[in-house]
Amino acid sequence: MTMEPKRTDAASGKSPATLYAEREQRIFDAIALKTPDRLPTILFSHFWVGHYSGMTCRQTMYDYAGLKAAMIKAVRDLEPDSYYPGQNMMAFGPTMDILDYRQLEWPGSRGLADDVPFQYLDREYMTAKEYDEYLLDPTGFMLHRYLPRVANGFKAMELLPQYPSVLHTRILMSVQAYANPAVREMFQTLIRAGEEMQKMLASADEMVVELNEMGFPLGNHATSHAPFDVASDYLRGSKGAMLDMFRHKDKLAAILERITQIIPANAIATADRNKGKYIFFPLHWGLDGFMSPVQFKTYYWPPLRQVMMTMIEQGYIPQVLWEGDCTSRLEVIKDLPPGKAVYMFERTDMKKAKQILGDTVCIRGNVPVSVLITGSVQDTKDAVKKLFNDCGDGGGFILDGGVGIPDEAKHENVIAMFETAKELTY
Repeated sequence: MTMEPKRTDAASGKSPATLYAEREQRIFDAIALKTPDRLPTILFSHFWVGHYSGMTCRQTMYDYAGLKAAMIKAVRDLEPDSYYPGQNMMAFGPTMDILDYRQLEWPGSRGLADDVPFQYLDREYMTAKEYDEYLLDPTGFMLHRYLPRVANGFKAMELLPQYPSVLHTRILMSVQAYANPAVREMFQTLIRAGEEMQKMLASADEMVVELNEMGFPLGNHATSHAPFDVASDYLRGSKGAMLDMFRHKDKLAAILERITQIIPANAIATADRNKGKYIFFPLHWGLDGFMSPVQFKTYYWPPLRQVMMTMIEQGYIPQVLWEGDCTSRLEVIKDLPPGKAVYMFERTDMKKAKQILGDTVCIRGNVPVSVLITGSVQDTKDAVKKLFNDCGDGGGFILDGGVGIPDEAKHENVIAMFETAKELTY
């Protein structure tokens, strides 16, 4: 089935500047728990945007100009009130090749087909015996231990001096390490990787400027994490972190406290560089089924809340994606100041979420993945209307897919999702 988008906003006769202001205000009103003029929408996807323009997953990760054109086409066709830039989530292929990156498997690499999404490799990147080393010197641990494990391009970091103990004339003596052939080669590799990343980011920046001029506000300015997810996803691995809640409780609590102190600064600096306030949090391990309510209240929620409050107190807006189902956590995660954050839900009961959280945070989601991939246009329209009826009362609701638009979503269903939203006025 072929379905052409209507582009009703473009046909309104309003200037791009007027449409930009209206879209921006629609999102602001929803976040502030006010009632906008109509149901706001956000375009958040990974490889679907590339598929919509006929690109494979590999092309989406490698072809900067192609992805830029695909993003612009999707945004113009769907006319969302805001969008996430696809480059910052996908266009890393050339840089990963240069670094020989080891934390992902991606399309066209290591035997994978060209049109499959990338996958994160869940491994133990920090052993339980290394807790103390991290706690003593997080930066030193990341440079000398962690980076060499995640990319071969960083391997020679192991040879660099341990500068906290290198002082006075020993600083002068330490520079001999940089003449090591392996270190020379590493820095040349890092320079090439940096130059490649600059090309990608320049293309992304050009796209943002063009879409701004067309009347479309950017919906994400930085990314952050829950401290427990950092410990689990990126350091100890899922098995290690889960066992540590029983075997190394004090060490886990200590590293969560340190990560909580470290996380906000980089996300805030990135948001400032991008001249915005929206900070995206993809969450993984705090959901129903992964840890008990007691563990959630002990290890997951307090550090996450502290990170969010640090940002909120400085005027930033966390956009928190609760992947999976977290219905049992709703009363706990309500503990935020009203109108200062967005909660995006994948499979949580949206009606219940609205009832419990509606006076505290803006609810975002959650057209089911199954509907967008296997359903009909009418199924999609019905799902959007049901969400509006369940969550739209009084505002404070933004329409999105369960985890954005799934890669395999039918094009006609995505078009129907955005067009139906434009018809739902308050």
